[in-house]
Amino acid sequence: MSDLTQGAGLTQGAGLTQGAGLDRAVVVTRINDSLGEVLKRELEPGDDSPRLFDDLGLDSTSVLELLMRLEDELGIEFDTDSLEQRHFETVGTLADYVIEQA
Repeated sequence: MSDLTQGAGLTQGAGLTQGAGLDRAVVVTRINDSLGEVLKRELEPGDDSPRLFDDLGLDSTSVLELLMRLEDELGIEFDTDSLEQRHFETVGTLADYVIEQA
């Protein structure tokens, strides 16, 4: 198990463990890893400043793919009724939303 997942109460490939909180740095890294896969490019693992649409060129299709990847990766399910455009401003705002939903 990596130091990143161990510190956040996550097990590799298993999502969240019971009652575990999420460390923001881990969530930012997971988002950047997933974004890299969706957009087929490398991103800085700990950088929460990129704007998803303006800087990274995310579109509605890639948003859906990203959310599905994050659900699988972190073992959580997003409440689509609570999703708003503001949650997708930057990697950081998305990380805050993910933590709120966990």
